[in-house]
Amino acid sequence: MKSQRRVVLRVPVLLLLLAGALLAQSSPAVSQAAPRVLIVVAHPDDESCFAATVYQITHNLGGTVDQLVITNGEGGYRYSLLAENYYGVPLTDEAVGRALLPEIRKRELLDAGRILGITNHFFLDQRDVQFTRDIDEVLNQHWQKGVVQPELQRRLEAGDYGFVFALFPTPDTHGGHKAATLTALAAVQQMSGQKPVLMGCQWGQSSGEHQPDWSGYKSTAHPFHSLPEVYKTDRSVKFGFRDAITYQTIVNWEIAAHKSQGQLQNAYSRADLEEFVVLESGAENEAARAAALFKSLADTAAHPKRLPANVPPAAPIK
Repeated sequence: MKSQRRVVLRVPVLLLLLAGALLAQSSPAVSQAAPRVLIVVAHPDDESCFAATVYQITHNLGGTVDQLVITNGEGGYRYSLLAENYYGVPLTDEAVGRALLPEIRKRELLDAGRILGITNHFFLDQRDVQFTRDIDEVLNQHWQKGVVQPELQRRLEAGDYGFVFALFPTPDTHGGHKAATLTALAAVQQMSGQKPVLMGCQWGQSSGEHQPDWSGYKSTAHPFHSLPEVYKTDRSVKFGFRDAITYQTIVNWEIAAHKSQGQLQNAYSRADLEEFVVLESGAENEAARAAALFKSLADTAAHPKRLPANVPPAAPIK
């Protein structure tokens, strides 16, 4: 009788183990494991387009986000008037701005990254020469040939990322934005094995005042195709005491870290939606993986994780 009892008790345990094994083997490409994301952008501050999404990934989902920034941001000196008093140097003087902004903007980005929970920053320090809508001017004249894409491929291969976030390439956007995203696309397409899903971002407004145009930049030299589904992170989701808090607070903190770029406040602080589409790269189950990520984000948005009361602060609170 004792031996029979032991057998009966083991059966439910064996069934549970078998069920767990079957679940682990099903749909590995749409895994709900904590996501790993690489941001690929041209300038320090471009990450502001998806600030709330990144924060929710790192804090609510326990994911890891790294960032690769291609240029040194020196071309932003024209927008640094208010920052002159803050930093005590005449940043709008082109020579001064180009000399000092690379280090200033790097520090600003690290501050912004700390707010968003970004783990690693990779800087390629390519020159930010001037505004242009011409992607070929950027690729052929501004950036060093043979540097950006190989370095990006190396980071992708080493990072085991499930997603790459970049800015959606539109006709009117900076040529550097287009170059960063389409270079990332080329790098992902050339990867072997499991590829990350590449997602392009634009900001929007739920009021309908600003609706992103997903028709995209057209170029025979730099073709790309995006899937029709649009995935959204709503910055205005309410939570906390009396539902008084939204993710716009985090976005405002993040944007405020970029003090040398006064113009940045004007657009992104008015947006309440971060919208994404998948740029086709040959990655397996692109649409399903994107849908799973944004469902997880939506499911947890109204219930952000907080620190337990008994966890000491990282630094003394004065």
